Amino acid sequence: MAKGLSRLAGVPHDPLVLEKRRATKSQGEMQSAKARRRNVLNAFRVPPEKAPQVRGRNVLLVDDVFTTGATLNACARALKCAGAARVDALTLARVVRPQSGAI
Repeated sequence: MAKGLSRLAGVPHDPLVLEKRRATKSQGEMQSAKARRRNVLNAFRVPPEKAPQVRGRNVLLVDDVFTTGATLNACARALKCAGAARVDALTLARVVRPQSGAI
């Protein structure tokens, strides 16, 4: 998705600007938003050689599904720490949990 959007918008695309620092459990296995946040806390970073591509730039994160936002927040935090001026997110779908008592 990101590559196609990049081409259409005429902006750079680099999927390697973020890397996973450590293995994490599948977010689908997590039962709560708190567990998801803890699972991906400090799990991502911008490699030092990629930091110049991020510093002072606006970055768009593209993901397929937004559930609690834990992964996007962890990625955005890593990008901001590397000097990104702004981080936005675009997702294709949003998971909505039914509320109790809802029809």
